[in-house]
Amino acid sequence: MTFKVQVGPPQVAIHQAMTVLVTEPDGQINWPSEKGLYFFDTRLISAWAVYANGAEWQLLNGGAISFDSSRIFLTNRAFLTEDGPVAAHALAFELSRVIDHGMHEDLDIVNFSQKPVRFNLEIALRSDFADVFDVKSGRMIRRGRITADWQEAQQTLCNAYCNADFARSMTIKAARCDSPAVFANGRLSFEIRLPPGGAWHGCLLYDFFDGKDHYHATQDCVRNAEDSKQAQEHRAWRDTVLKIETSNEEYYRFYQQAIDDMAALRLPMSGTDHMVFLPAAGLPWFMAPFGRDSLIVSLQNILIYPEFARGSLDVLGRWQCKDRDDFRDAEPGKIMHELRYGELAHFRLIPHTPYYGTADATPLYLVTLHAAWRATGDKALLERHRPHMEAGLAWIDQYGDRDGDGFQEYQTRSPVGYENVAWKDAGDSMVYADGSQVRGPKALCELQGYVYDAWVRCAEIHEALGQPDRAVALRRKAQRLFQQFNESFWDEDGGFYAYMLDGEKRKVLTVASNPGHLLWSGIVPPDRARRVADRLMAPDMNSGWGIRTLSANHPAYNPYSYQNGSVWPHDNSLIALGFKHYGFTREVCTIAHDISLAASHFLLSQLPELYSGVARTPGSFPVQYLGANVPQAWAAGSCFALLQAMLGIQPDAPNDRLYVDPTLPEWLPDVTLRDLRLGPHRLDMRFWRDGDRTFWEVQRGDAALVEHRDSVALREALAGASPASG
Repeated sequence: MTFKVQVGPPQVAIHQAMTVLVTEPDGQINWPSEKGLYFFDTRLISAWAVYANGAEWQLLNGGAISFDSSRIFLTNRAFLTEDGPVAAHALAFELSRVIDHGMHEDLDIVNFSQKPVRFNLEIALRSDFADVFDVKSGRMIRRGRITADWQEAQQTLCNAYCNADFARSMTIKAARCDSPAVFANGRLSFEIRLPPGGAWHGCLLYDFFDGKDHYHATQDCVRNAEDSKQAQEHRAWRDTVLKIETSNEEYYRFYQQAIDDMAALRLPMSGTDHMVFLPAAGLPWFMAPFGRDSLIVSLQNILIYPEFARGSLDVLGRWQCKDRDDFRDAEPGKIMHELRYGELAHFRLIPHTPYYGTADATPLYLVTLHAAWRATGDKALLERHRPHMEAGLAWIDQYGDRDGDGFQEYQTRSPVGYENVAWKDAGDSMVYADGSQVRGPKALCELQGYVYDAWVRCAEIHEALGQPDRAVALRRKAQRLFQQFNESFWDEDGGFYAYMLDGEKRKVLTVASNPGHLLWSGIVPPDRARRVADRLMAPDMNSGWGIRTLSANHPAYNPYSYQNGSVWPHDNSLIALGFKHYGFTREVCTIAHDISLAASHFLLSQLPELYSGVARTPGSFPVQYLGANVPQAWAAGSCFALLQAMLGIQPDAPNDRLYVDPTLPEWLPDVTLRDLRLGPHRLDMRFWRDGDRTFWEVQRGDAALVEHRDSVALREALAGASPASG
């Protein structure tokens, strides 16, 4: 039996879109804490407690039964009533919740004693309407006015907040209750009268208002959740996405949980002219549109659900920056980092309106555009986003390269901007070899790889759009960057690439995981790729649970840090894809095994955002990172990217081709894919290992669409005539 690791303190978290409820295991919200009911970055409920004649209930067990609903079982402690004492455990109390547009709460009480019971069920709740950024920082500032209005005839309580033109409110309606509610002293109270074996039921409907639109709770009780619209939509999601079968039960559970996590993290967003899904970053604090995260998740899901890429391109394209605004680190053509909807953003007290502090989202947008086109074959996608592509290419030249030296650098211009704006965005994540901090402008190695990849992919897009001259120009730029990068970043003595160039253009020779992304981007010449892979797989980098963010030999290494020695599954999945691009199949299978083995140790086989870099030893298990988000989108997406790397699948829907180059390891001897999409086509494919070789067959669909092609050859074909050595 695999030991199961729980991530974070015990809590129950459910959500739908940008509404998130985080409670204690007994369903209550204690004050003060970070828990609560959040709606578009505003906390609508900051305290929630339930009592029987003033006595607390006792938790039996419970938790989330899906990403949007929970069920918790409580029983009474001994308490006194006017009619006499009530013995402990005489009453069963089931507290159920489901979040749809609003929240539906079911209260069910059964009397299992042999005498009648009469008491007051009291629900004490408060609304502080705090901004999520204030909650997270522990800086609680009341800026507006809170009011409460109880309408007994309508059985509704409305808590409202107003600060100038910013408004939020929550209306709670007692509906279908077996006795009416009264409100006094900040508590909703119900008089409960139960004969022996008697039951009492009540519904509380929580409706939300964001200052413009009302969000109404579903009328359906949680016990009917299987027949709800949300349940139907979830079944439709599972029918739509890529499905697998395998004899490896652990990997199967890993995959199924990742599918559920992606369903949970879908944000319904208004796109350019239709409703789309954008993948959010993670629960509970990052249920919001993100640039880098949404794009990487879209790339990880390109075989699973290519509509994520469509949604990301639509929404992020709509928010592509038009004007320079230093407070928000905004520049024309730049793709945003993060968009928030709370009070602080509304009054521009924070730059997240949106904030553009990201150096990598713009080239990743271009990479995603190409990948979406290759997966769907939809040329109209290229036409629709051509202006965004051209603006992004212009940003890379004019703003991404801040000093005109041919490399991408970043440095915030905002007084409240982030010091680091690549995927390793922690303030202490950029370190010299001696452990001191790199400050000021930074030319990270992976940024150069992303731009190289974007240029070669956009060259192919321009050819498809009938612009061969533009394609030639982009390939020439890519060639120059290839040569210049390999001259300036390579460290021959270490057999590795510099982490970055600092503001003085000095190499920072810290050994970190970032050069693994260079393999994914294809900017590494073949004669150096093997040395890079070997360095990443060395014991100081490979923990056995995945490649660490920082070498264990580095002075700043801390396996429990955020990005200086921890393991990030998404980081490993991109590195594994890079290994595949250079034909390092053994390393691909090793990384896939390490990450999936780690997943098997976490509750529900659910990978968190990151975990510690403590080395794997016999009988050990991965150690959690305190504060990791779970579920988290690109952690879940790592499952899909690792599978793609092992099977070597590359879609070319514009030419009606699906290329495969599979190498299955001993621990995963067979995988069958169901409903694999290639443009308008649907395929079922079986892969299996026989001896040291992997075979495949098309079980459903047009077998003529599928062709074996070496992954190295595919990389070289995309890059065109890239140099063979540095």
